[in-house]
Amino acid sequence: MSGKFGSVGGMAKSMTHFVCTECGWSGPKWYGRCPECGQWGTVEEFHESRLTGTGHTTSHSRISHTAAAATAATALPITQVGDDDAARISTGFEEFDRVLGGGIVAGSVVLVAGEPGIGKSTILLETAGNVARNHPQQSVLYVSGEESQAQVRMRASRIDALEQNLLLAATTDLSTALGLIEQQRPVLVIVDSAQTVTSQDVDGIPGGSTQVREVASALIDSAKTSGIPVILVGHVTKDGAIAGPRTLEHLVDVVCQFEGDAQTSLRLLHAAKNRFGPTDEVGCFDMSGEGIQEVRDPSGLFLSGRADSVEGTCVTFTLDGHRSLPIEVQALVTNSVLPAPRRATSGIDGNRLAMLLAVLYRHGKVNLLANDVYVSTIAGGSAKEPACDLSIVAALASAATSKPVPRTTCAIGEISLTGQVRPVPQLAHRLGEAARLGFTRAIVPTMRSDARRRSFGGLELIEVSTLRDALDSFTVPAASAPSSRRTSAVAPASTVQHRRR
Repeated sequence: MSGKFGSVGGMAKSMTHFVCTECGWSGPKWYGRCPECGQWGTVEEFHESRLTGTGHTTSHSRISHTAAAATAATALPITQVGDDDAARISTGFEEFDRVLGGGIVAGSVVLVAGEPGIGKSTILLETAGNVARNHPQQSVLYVSGEESQAQVRMRASRIDALEQNLLLAATTDLSTALGLIEQQRPVLVIVDSAQTVTSQDVDGIPGGSTQVREVASALIDSAKTSGIPVILVGHVTKDGAIAGPRTLEHLVDVVCQFEGDAQTSLRLLHAAKNRFGPTDEVGCFDMSGEGIQEVRDPSGLFLSGRADSVEGTCVTFTLDGHRSLPIEVQALVTNSVLPAPRRATSGIDGNRLAMLLAVLYRHGKVNLLANDVYVSTIAGGSAKEPACDLSIVAALASAATSKPVPRTTCAIGEISLTGQVRPVPQLAHRLGEAARLGFTRAIVPTMRSDARRRSFGGLELIEVSTLRDALDSFTVPAASAPSSRRTSAVAPASTVQHRRR
């Protein structure tokens, strides 16, 4: 029997909702602009089937279900809960394991996101091969929704990930993937990707907010009930955010960002969220034609490798998680013939460079305002941390005066608008890495008395409090006093005559 309240006996009633594909907001009304995240054109309509029934039947079922759940659940005092760490599975990469906090926790769900072509599928397929090789008595399931089995096999043969117990499945159906997990009971499941798998139980286009939420929820429930860890591959939007509803990041246990410059082979793995370990770790990898190789000591990646001193270069040390990395800053200063001198940067914030040029002119008496300035780092390194200010200024002054900074000298410090050299966090950790790499002198901010007593393996510390003191310690001579006219740029004779005419 049916009536105006719907059909009896658990029939499905279609309900219309509107969901934002960016943030996951849902509501009964359509908006051109999402009221939650403010994005335009992201609110889409979808239909979701829900079971309904009479009020008596629905409330009775709810009461029965609640009573059964309360009977099955057990509440223990927190002091009686075992404190043993959950078993972890090694990925075969020490860098990957450290980012995860020691390996993959049983029953956890890890989301690995990154731009297209960055190497997400490659590193996870190689991880699947490593786990299968280390667990010959168990299987590893790799579910691909983007490639066929033959295409995945071609990549596996190229990166040496062919193992007998590595199972490949090419499907986009969620029920098929869950059935394979229940049937095979693998030690690890990798789904590539979460945006390509769809569920027949809900409406929505593949990769839409509804489908992504349903697929993630089903896989998370399977991982928690079976204890089998699942790694999901996630796509990113044009602005670098993880595609799909924001609730996806809250549902999973670990969110990893696989980043890198497409022009270089360096890849970095960051943990944006980790319920089982720190979130400030970073793993370094090298992308090659043979697959992904981990870089256990990335200290030499961002250095030019020259043994002699070259003008316009200076080395600093940045922090990426618990790891200190050396970054070589290179600067080039030339005469400009343009009305507005050119400023070009790579790996350095352009606004920060403009500020440092002004501070160098005002407090360092080095006038580069009328020159073309080019500042870059080696191998795609990032020197956007304020602690890199002192090395950028040293490279600029060295390029302007043709006086090279000694190769065994590094500079660490932040420069304020008043020309002061300010302290930076974890300076001792940076100096320890500098001493390990063979640096003999370090230009640093004034240290506290307790930090000054520490030894850094023969590393000589030159403490400075102002920019002028720092330039003197780099043996950079003072330039002539600044004038109101642009005298540092020398134009060709033909250009001068043309301007006179």
